[in-house]
Amino acid sequence: MSSRYVVFVTMCLLAIGVVLIAQFKASQQYQWQQDEANHSTEIVYQSRKVDAPIQPLPVVKEYDVAWAQLGKALFKSPLLSSDNTVSCASCHDLYNGGDDGFPVSVGIKQQLGTRNSPTVINSVLNFRQFWDGRSPNLESQTPEPIHNPMEMGTNWQEVIKKLSDQPGFVKSFNAVSSDGITVDNIIKALVAFEASLISQNSPIDDFLLGNRSALTLQQQRGYDKFVSYGCVTCHQGRNIGGNLYQKVGRLDKVPTQLLDDLGRYELTQNPQDKYVFKVPSLRNVALTAPYFHNGSVDSLSDAIRIMARGQLGLDLSDGDVADIEALLQSFSGELPRSLAE
Repeated sequence: MSSRYVVFVTMCLLAIGVVLIAQFKASQQYQWQQDEANHSTEIVYQSRKVDAPIQPLPVVKEYDVAWAQLGKALFKSPLLSSDNTVSCASCHDLYNGGDDGFPVSVGIKQQLGTRNSPTVINSVLNFRQFWDGRSPNLESQTPEPIHNPMEMGTNWQEVIKKLSDQPGFVKSFNAVSSDGITVDNIIKALVAFEASLISQNSPIDDFLLGNRSALTLQQQRGYDKFVSYGCVTCHQGRNIGGNLYQKVGRLDKVPTQLLDDLGRYELTQNPQDKYVFKVPSLRNVALTAPYFHNGSVDSLSDAIRIMARGQLGLDLSDGDVADIEALLQSFSGELPRSLAE
């Protein structure tokens, strides 16, 4: 048996081990999030499981319509910003993939942020929030953009005062809680809405659930390559990512434009966390360009090549890239009309 063959087998076994560990972490994390969401937002999800590294999204079976509708109104309201110019929807366009389509978002006073705005759709399934994972859930994530001086730049006292001057908001808060407009109720409403934003009817989920015609032949080739080449090592589970941290890639194999941000290191000061980010979800990825933490890559095909080279050590052929890009198109779903409109 040649040493080259032994190395190859060892690498394969290590890759399989990473996938299995990540899947276990994802399932454990999702169960925690499901229980938390049920408790805090009164949402009931129906999980769907298949024997594959990628799992279908859960289905929202029940949710508190009054809380979610209030959250939707808050999500779209610029009153959550200091100068009434920026809303959550400014950076998270539900009609176009749940992000804003810019490399970095624009906050109050036309200030530019430092990282690309991730999609809010299916974000409840992420094991952490933000690129550096600094928030464990949507409850702790919600106040950050409101308080960030480059985003909404305000505080709870100002927000509550402005909302209290709006009869419609006063009526809606009083209808769901005897406490009326409070910090906890603002957060609860926003989370109730965001946690209900689970996309549906994506071709990849239909395919995984047994409808072989849901994917084209090219997309099926892309799926086989996505699995066999090792893309699923990082992009698996219900959210096709979003459930572990990973370095942006081999530093000598990725474009220098991706090395402008030290990632989690800025949060932890641990040298091992340099250039480490939360792996993004690939759900709706065809709708959320530009890509990566700094939005520096416009083309999905370019992003595929960069990741294949930097993470897997592969220089993909044009055919491989086309097949995988076709597969990624099948990851797009739609929101229930009552939530998106």
